[in-house]
Amino acid sequence: MSSTDPTDALLQGEPIYTPFIGVMGVAASIVLSSLGACYGTARSGASISAVGVMKPEVVMKSIIPVVMAGIVAIYGLVVAILIITKLGTPPEYTMFRAIVHLGAGLACGGSGLAAGYAIGVVGDHGVRNSALEDKLFISMVLILIFAEVLGLYGLILAVFMYANSSN
Repeated sequence: MSSTDPTDALLQGEPIYTPFIGVMGVAASIVLSSLGACYGTARSGASISAVGVMKPEVVMKSIIPVVMAGIVAIYGLVVAILIITKLGTPPEYTMFRAIVHLGAGLACGGSGLAAGYAIGVVGDHGVRNSALEDKLFISMVLILIFAEVLGLYGLILAVFMYANSSN
């Protein structure tokens, strides 16, 4: 039997389902952050469409929340790709590494979901109100940046977890 045979992992103390836990980290990262990006895009996009009927000249300026929501999904994609590069079979892929990868995926995906939700709410109200009062545009962009940073915090934490997953 070769050392990379999954059934050999039982003899060395690593369960054969260990890679499944790591793959769940990949799925959590991309799915949750994409859900956040989807919500942010949909809610902001609906507001842009409504505002575009009244003031078509502000549509291109109002696209900022949609772009920022899309960046949240990129954070999840980056973490998912990082985790995929370390996946393997037991006993080389340990339970410790799998659980850290699951935690990294959940951290990035969960914060991406929260950031996308915040971007959607801020984008919705910000686009509608900045169309009525031009002075509110800069405030909207600043608040959107603070919402985007929530997803960035999850990305940073996930990268640190990934980098320290070697035992």
